[in-house]
Amino acid sequence: MREVYDFLKKCQTYYLATADGDQPRVRPFGTVDIFEGKLYIQTGKAKDVSRQIKANPKIEICAFDGDTWLRIQAVAVEDDRREARLHILDAYPQLKDRYSPDDGNTQVLYLKGATAKFESFGGNPKVITF
Repeated sequence: MREVYDFLKKCQTYYLATADGDQPRVRPFGTVDIFEGKLYIQTGKAKDVSRQIKANPKIEICAFDGDTWLRIQAVAVEDDRREARLHILDAYPQLKDRYSPDDGNTQVLYLKGATAKFESFGGNPKVITF
Protein backbone atom coordinates (compact mmCIF):
# COMPACT_ATOMS: atom_id res chain seq x y z
CA MET A 1 0.00 0.00 0.00
CA ARG A 2 2.89 2.38 0.73
CA GLU A 3 4.15 1.91 -2.84
CA VAL A 4 0.72 2.86 -4.20
CA TYR A 5 0.58 5.90 -1.90
CA ASP A 6 4.09 7.02 -2.93
CA PHE A 7 3.23 6.69 -6.62
CA LEU A 8 0.02 8.73 -6.27
CA LYS A 9 1.88 11.41 -4.29
CA LYS A 10 4.59 11.55 -6.97
CA CYS A 11 2.00 11.93 -9.74
CA GLN A 12 0.15 14.60 -7.71
CA THR A 13 -2.94 14.24 -9.91
CA TYR A 14 -4.77 11.00 -10.50
CA TYR A 15 -8.12 10.29 -12.13
CA LEU A 16 -11.03 8.77 -10.26
CA ALA A 17 -13.82 7.00 -12.13
CA THR A 18 -17.32 6.41 -10.80
CA ALA A 19 -20.62 5.34 -12.30
CA ASP A 20 -23.54 7.74 -12.70
CA GLY A 21 -26.31 5.30 -13.55
CA ASP A 22 -25.05 3.72 -16.76
CA GLN A 23 -22.69 6.62 -17.55
CA PRO A 24 -19.04 6.52 -16.43
CA ARG A 25 -17.67 9.73 -14.88
CA VAL A 26 -13.98 10.57 -14.52
CA ARG A 27 -12.39 13.55 -12.80
CA PRO A 28 -8.98 14.62 -11.47
CA PHE A 29 -8.20 14.17 -7.79
CA GLY A 30 -5.10 14.99 -5.80
CA THR A 31 -5.62 13.95 -2.19
CA VAL A 32 -4.27 10.69 -0.85
CA ASP A 33 -3.41 9.79 2.72
CA ILE A 34 -2.58 6.81 4.89
CA PHE A 35 -4.46 6.78 8.17
CA GLU A 36 -4.68 3.85 10.58
CA GLY A 37 -3.25 1.49 7.97
CA LYS A 38 -5.73 2.39 5.22
CA LEU A 39 -5.41 4.43 2.02
CA TYR A 40 -7.74 7.44 2.03
CA ILE A 41 -9.00 10.01 -0.47
CA GLN A 42 -11.01 13.18 0.19
CA THR A 43 -13.86 15.04 -1.49
CA GLY A 44 -16.85 17.18 -0.63
CA LYS A 45 -20.27 15.74 0.16
CA ALA A 46 -21.89 18.47 -1.97
CA LYS A 47 -20.17 17.17 -5.12
CA ASP A 48 -21.64 14.79 -7.68
CA VAL A 49 -18.76 12.36 -7.09
CA SER A 50 -19.89 11.92 -3.48
CA ARG A 51 -23.45 11.11 -4.55
CA GLN A 52 -22.15 8.69 -7.19
CA ILE A 53 -19.95 6.86 -4.68
CA LYS A 54 -22.86 6.60 -2.25
CA ALA A 55 -25.03 5.02 -4.97
CA ASN A 56 -22.24 2.71 -6.19
CA PRO A 57 -19.06 2.63 -4.11
CA LYS A 58 -17.04 0.72 -6.73
CA ILE A 59 -14.38 3.08 -8.06
CA GLU A 60 -11.30 2.98 -10.22
CA ILE A 61 -8.27 5.24 -9.98
CA CYS A 62 -5.73 5.76 -12.74
CA ALA A 63 -2.41 7.64 -12.58
CA PHE A 64 0.56 7.98 -14.94
CA ASP A 65 4.07 9.27 -14.21
CA GLY A 66 5.32 9.35 -17.81
CA ASP A 67 6.68 5.79 -17.74
CA THR A 68 4.41 3.72 -15.54
CA TRP A 69 0.69 3.78 -15.02
CA LEU A 70 -1.27 2.61 -12.03
CA ARG A 71 -4.87 1.42 -11.97
CA ILE A 72 -6.65 0.72 -8.70
CA GLN A 73 -9.99 -1.00 -8.39
CA ALA A 74 -11.59 -0.69 -4.98
CA VAL A 75 -14.68 -0.02 -2.94
CA ALA A 76 -14.73 3.48 -1.42
CA VAL A 77 -15.94 3.40 2.18
CA GLU A 78 -16.80 6.61 4.00
CA ASP A 79 -15.11 7.20 7.35
CA ASP A 80 -17.18 9.86 9.06
CA ARG A 81 -14.91 10.23 12.08
CA ARG A 82 -13.55 13.69 12.79
CA GLU A 83 -10.07 12.22 13.34
CA ALA A 84 -9.97 10.89 9.78
CA ARG A 85 -11.12 14.21 8.30
CA LEU A 86 -8.61 16.12 10.40
CA HIS A 87 -5.77 13.79 9.41
CA ILE A 88 -6.21 14.30 5.68
CA LEU A 89 -6.75 18.05 6.02
CA ASP A 90 -3.54 18.29 8.05
CA ALA A 91 -1.78 16.50 5.17
CA TYR A 92 -3.23 19.07 2.70
CA PRO A 93 -3.26 22.44 4.51
CA GLN A 94 -4.00 24.19 1.20
CA LEU A 95 -7.53 22.74 1.41
CA LYS A 96 -8.29 24.37 4.75
CA ASP A 97 -9.66 27.48 3.04
CA ARG A 98 -12.38 25.29 1.42
CA TYR A 99 -12.83 22.45 3.90
CA SER A 100 -12.77 21.94 7.65
CA PRO A 101 -13.23 18.80 9.75
CA ASP A 102 -16.52 20.12 11.15
CA ASP A 103 -18.11 21.75 8.09
CA GLY A 104 -20.51 18.88 7.33
CA ASN A 105 -19.13 18.77 3.78
CA THR A 106 -15.66 17.25 4.11
CA GLN A 107 -15.81 13.58 3.20
CA VAL A 108 -12.99 11.07 3.55
CA LEU A 109 -13.14 7.58 2.11
CA TYR A 110 -10.79 4.65 2.44
CA LEU A 111 -10.18 2.04 -0.21
CA LYS A 112 -11.40 -1.43 0.70
CA GLY A 113 -10.61 -4.64 -1.19
CA ALA A 114 -8.21 -2.75 -3.45
CA THR A 115 -6.29 -4.27 -6.33
CA ALA A 116 -3.56 -1.99 -7.64
CA LYS A 117 -1.79 -2.81 -10.89
CA PHE A 118 1.41 -1.09 -12.01
CA GLU A 119 2.16 -1.42 -15.72
CA SER A 120 4.53 0.01 -18.31
CA PHE A 121 5.20 -0.56 -21.99
CA GLY A 122 7.26 -3.72 -22.26
CA GLY A 123 7.36 -4.36 -18.53
CA ASN A 124 5.75 -7.02 -16.45
CA PRO A 125 2.69 -5.90 -14.46
CA LYS A 126 3.00 -5.70 -10.69
CA VAL A 127 -0.15 -6.33 -8.65
CA ILE A 128 -0.64 -5.22 -5.05
CA THR A 129 -3.75 -5.94 -3.02
CA PHE A 130 -4.73 -4.23 0.21
